[in-house]
Amino acid sequence: MAEQKKHLEQNQHETPMTILVRSLLTGFIGGVIWSTFGTVLYYFNFSEVAPKSFILSSWIQAEWVDTWLGNVITIFIIGLLSVGTAFIYYGLFKKINSMWIGVVFGILLWSVIFYIMNPIFSTVPPLTKLHTDTIASTVCLFILYGTFIGYSISYDYHDLQGQSNNQKTEKV
Repeated sequence: MAEQKKHLEQNQHETPMTILVRSLLTGFIGGVIWSTFGTVLYYFNFSEVAPKSFILSSWIQAEWVDTWLGNVITIFIIGLLSVGTAFIYYGLFKKINSMWIGVVFGILLWSVIFYIMNPIFSTVPPLTKLHTDTIASTVCLFILYGTFIGYSISYDYHDLQGQSNNQKTEKV
């Protein structure tokens, strides 16, 4: 009977995800969510550049890029690229439990993409030629993205640190 209880599904314990895996998952989800919002901003004319302008339109000259399929593929690719961004944040700032570092991280990402890497993206106008609506909406979008990634990773890190400290004091 005791042998049978060990094999019951309700008695099985799930191995928890490590903080790194949770951070990378947060990066993917953040990339998907905020690139979807970027696409919405473009369609409602808050921004003159769509996420697909960076990912697909600059390198692929096919008709399907301007369809819904191009948008979906772009959102998925940005989700994958966002895993790398989350890894960078995890490596550099995970111990800083502040919303403001995420805001700064988002502004820094916006600067890198729109200013430094702009020559790579042939379909994106230079920063000096963008309308103020585009600049304001994309900066806000990147601030929200950076805050989502940053605060989620920092919160997870500190939450797991607190749990492990509680388990250590219970054992003593």
